Amino acid sequence: MKHLLSLEAVSAADMRDILDSVPAFKAGRATHARPLAGQTWALIFSKSSTRTRVSFEVGLREMGADVLFLNANDIQLGRGEPIRDTARVLGRMLHGAVIRTFAQADVVEFARFSGIPTVNALTDDEHPCQILTDIHTFEEAAGERITGKVVTFVGDAACNVPASWAFAAAKLGFELRMAAPRAYWPSPGLLRRAGVASDCDWTARPGAVTERYTAGSGVIELIEDVRLAARRADLLYTDVWVSMGKEAEAAQRLRDLAGYQVNAELVAMAKPGVQVMHCLPAYRGKEIDDATMEAHADTIFTEAENRLHVQKAIVAWMVR
Repeated sequence: MKHLLSLEAVSAADMRDILDSVPAFKAGRATHARPLAGQTWALIFSKSSTRTRVSFEVGLREMGADVLFLNANDIQLGRGEPIRDTARVLGRMLHGAVIRTFAQADVVEFARFSGIPTVNALTDDEHPCQILTDIHTFEEAAGERITGKVVTFVGDAACNVPASWAFAAAKLGFELRMAAPRAYWPSPGLLRRAGVASDCDWTARPGAVTERYTAGSGVIELIEDVRLAARRADLLYTDVWVSMGKEAEAAQRLRDLAGYQVNAELVAMAKPGVQVMHCLPAYRGKEIDDATMEAHADTIFTEAENRLHVQKAIVAWMVR
């Protein structure tokens, strides 16, 4: 049985298998196979959602499934029932589950005890469906694979989205630059899990604190100087500075990350024709300015739409 719990556990071949099947789902939305006909899947959400809920609910229905939306606060999980007990019950009634919650361990435990295909639709540690979508969106627009390209993530590099980007870089062989203050760099443990097996290749450049690592078949660079990180990038990517659950740190985060905005000046330092992405929701004037958001709106909202098509490909890969 297959799950999608973390990109760390997905091979490069399986990632490519998923990505290669997306165009057929997108082109044949009304005519593709319905492999979930007669099944019932649940969306179990402890965190609020727009794109994730709608894309999974529509996608599962278009693949033939009936769908239950279960807010964790409306079932016994919200009253303290252990996740393994909920999993054992739901696993006897459902055919699959999509979970959006705080702790990665809860998704892993649910998959273990439920015995049904389980998708991580976001935890505090990872956002695998989003990054597979981003890679598809990049490749769709570029007309070539992301292997060998430069992806620059700007902002809080210690959160779930860049973590999943790191696993993808190591598997698919591209260069991931994380532009952030040093306090917002990913942990050494995350880097080791992404495939970093030795010390950095170099530790400094003039005027910038930088670390560069070989990770699997890819490269991960941690860079304080956002302008240096943007140079010749194929993709500029950002996310909110205050993730769900970090609201108490909002004032400090806004101060610390104020210089890490994707704007016209940064775009000009990247490659001509650079793609600009944001996994949304966007807080204009903070991680991205309004003019840049609007200038790249077609890419960003195609990225949002592609959640539907990529997640169908993920589910199809899991159940076949």
